[in-house]
Amino acid sequence: MHGDMISDFNSAPPTGRRAALRALTSTAALALVAGCAGLDLGLQQTPQAPQQAAAPPSQNTTIGGGTVKAALILPLGTGGNAGQAAQAMRNAAELSLEEFGVANVQLIVKDDGGNAQGARAAAEAALSEGAEIILGPLFAQSVQAVGQVARQRNVPVIGFSTDSSVAARGIYLLSFLPETDVDRVVDFAASRGKKSYAALIPQTAYGNVVDAAFRTAVARVGGQIVVSERAPGDGDLGEVAKRVALGVGHADVLFLPGDAEFVVRAGQALAGAGINGKRVQFVGTGLWDDQRISQEATLQGGWFASPDRSGFRGLTSRYRAKYNSDPLRAASLSYDAVSLVAALVKTQGAAKFSDGSLTNTSGFTGVDGVFRFRADGLNERGLAVMRVTPTGPMVTAPAPKTFGSGT
Repeated sequence: MHGDMISDFNSAPPTGRRAALRALTSTAALALVAGCAGLDLGLQQTPQAPQQAAAPPSQNTTIGGGTVKAALILPLGTGGNAGQAAQAMRNAAELSLEEFGVANVQLIVKDDGGNAQGARAAAEAALSEGAEIILGPLFAQSVQAVGQVARQRNVPVIGFSTDSSVAARGIYLLSFLPETDVDRVVDFAASRGKKSYAALIPQTAYGNVVDAAFRTAVARVGGQIVVSERAPGDGDLGEVAKRVALGVGHADVLFLPGDAEFVVRAGQALAGAGINGKRVQFVGTGLWDDQRISQEATLQGGWFASPDRSGFRGLTSRYRAKYNSDPLRAASLSYDAVSLVAALVKTQGAAKFSDGSLTNTSGFTGVDGVFRFRADGLNERGLAVMRVTPTGPMVTAPAPKTFGSGT
């Protein structure tokens, strides 16, 4: 998905990881992690009584009455998955602000129309209204356009695109980055003594991203790639599976990234070529968090990286109680972004949105677990390693609760 590649897979249909929403189970809407221990900000979640679904809000509106203004820019007026994801993100942002308690924050909600021109106009309007930080947009070109406008005013952006190429100093990405999935699962494999790697990667923009990340991660852990093949996203995989089988040798790990449709077909093709999970350890990315993967016999026992699931159940339940519907996957991103803004306003004074505050190396803990922004705008997340089972993913290695000293 480069560009709007990973289309942004934040707006994908609600299946598996793309449908899972994680929520905080503690009483803090967001905690800053100080050193090795989380600093509870004393932000009490307010129980929400069940309500009927609210009428769709106007596309440009405000939420909250605080004096610190933050813009929330989303493709609210578009159709399809993008519009549905945007509405869920808008709702989750509202829920986050309510659950934070007393927050001196006002959200200026703007519709970007799902394009860069609209995003630029939305950012200019929000800044003219006093926005001190911008949350969003969802798509890569829109984030880039907003970043150009915001940089001229020295206003930071927390974007939701999964395209790492649009990240930069002052333009931080809160989304789930494929590179983070790859790093986590390769690090875990190396910790289990795996040294030799094979790969079958789709010939797509997403595949380009994870292929580069995979090569970097294997080199970093001192591993060796013995065979790596690219395959068409659709069509027959028999021949490429045979080439992998010829080169796999004594590989410890077979990296098989991609969405469920591709991975299931690839797993079956590899089994037909004599490769299965008993011979080599299958590993994948967060897109494996899908019921179709769990139901596929050839992939049982495979590993993939994913956020801790505990937050999903809580946020989904509270969202359902307020809006009488289930949120799409991307909603947790806006929930955490708004919680982060409110927490920084409460604790960091005049430096609330400075680079130093936003790139605190100790990080933050939100719905999807611990995360932190790097100086280059990318993020790091504490992810669990899950194991594929017929009854659904099971935790093999839990997500870390903090970032270790010096990491």
